[in-house]
Amino acid sequence: MKSPFLQSVCEFMYSRHYSKRTVDTYIYWIKMFIIYNNKKHPADMGDKEVELFLTYLANERKLAVKSQATALNAVVFLYRQYIKKPLGESLSFNRSKVSPKLPVVLTKDETIRLFQHLPPNLSLPIKLMYGSGLRVTEMLRLRVQDIDFDYYAVFVWQGKGNKNRKVTLAKELVPLIRNQISIVDKYFEKDISNPSFSGVWLPNALAKKYPAASKQLGWQFLFPSSKLSVDPSSSLIRRHHIDETTIRRAIKRAAREAQISKAVSCHTLRHSFATHLLEAGADIRTVQEQLGHSDIRTTQIYTHVLNNGASGVISPLSRLL
Repeated sequence: MKSPFLQSVCEFMYSRHYSKRTVDTYIYWIKMFIIYNNKKHPADMGDKEVELFLTYLANERKLAVKSQATALNAVVFLYRQYIKKPLGESLSFNRSKVSPKLPVVLTKDETIRLFQHLPPNLSLPIKLMYGSGLRVTEMLRLRVQDIDFDYYAVFVWQGKGNKNRKVTLAKELVPLIRNQISIVDKYFEKDISNPSFSGVWLPNALAKKYPAASKQLGWQFLFPSSKLSVDPSSSLIRRHHIDETTIRRAIKRAAREAQISKAVSCHTLRHSFATHLLEAGADIRTVQEQLGHSDIRTTQIYTHVLNNGASGVISPLSRLL
């Protein structure tokens, strides 16, 4: 990061225990805000410049509602927390009205083909995303102790909206997960013998409550990186989980090699999980609980890709012919 100002904001966020994902996202939007205003320093700007920037995102960039909201949150954070010059309570700007897209869902045959083209070392985490309906970040943040082999379940802690939930675990993945834990154990034994190793990263509250947890096997990431790295928030040596980009690229490549023409992403596996559950006769409330949706209307979007949606309507042309 070349800008001393952005680097300072970055360090400020890490010192307050913001996650790397949040830091990267906020820095992206703050940088775009500065560039949009011809690299004028944010301290010399205010409500007017923010309003014009947010309107630009809606009118010119055609940003989705959630993306514009994230940009707003980033700029509000910048002024309220860092610059200490809060923005006005009633900003006036054009809000994004882009309609949400229907979810991209794989057929069961496409799902099988996708799995057949996954690299062996990333097959398990990607299958787990589909098999348990996990978001990519939820899968990456899993710890060894989050797997319940007795009840075939996975514990998801502080998912989207800081909600906790318990989701299903495909029995077929159990041997693979046990093998994965043995791999984690080997890394762990090596790390513990390294005097520079400071233990796995833990949220600040947990780190204070359980000071010894960072050097216990159960708290290690289920899918660890192959290399130790420096924790940007503390400069300590830790073993983090595998990178999200690695998973995204593997899925894109597998979809291409499987000749699947749909726009396949990590979230496509979660969409497919929900749709395939409903196809198999699962109650929509059950699917809602598995996905962790607060509002059942969010879950109901998956009914649009089932036979009781548009594809279940017989065209009048078919009746004529």
